[in-house]
Amino acid sequence: QVQLVESGGGLVQPGGSLRLSCAASGFSFSRYDMSWYRQAPGKERELAATISGGGLSTTYADSVKGRFTISRDNNKDTVSLQMNNLRPEDTAIYYCHAKRSASWGDYDYWGRGIQVTVSS
Repeated sequence: QVQLVESGGGLVQPGGSLRLSCAASGFSFSRYDMSWYRQAPGKERELAATISGGGLSTTYADSVKGRFTISRDNNKDTVSLQMNNLRPEDTAIYYCHAKRSASWGDYDYWGRGIQVTVSS
């Protein structure tokens, strides 16, 4: 059974930091690109950051570049998102996502999401 379980969310003041973690199970973790998406109230879900299966390649949305860092540990099947200098506009539900593209199709899985609120 595939599971992606997010942790580490909560309430933080502007300028503060949070570290989100996602524990994966039930699939070959290192074969999957891992991403963090987020969805703010009234807005569409957007991609925040992605890391390749081997961890050598990362990409970021312009809105988080320089403030967020995605990382993974393929020995522990976890992916993390270090969020620094948080802004009120970072308030959203953050989702862990796994994706593998194969010649016969794509596989993708979602976590349930975790709330991050940035407010004074």
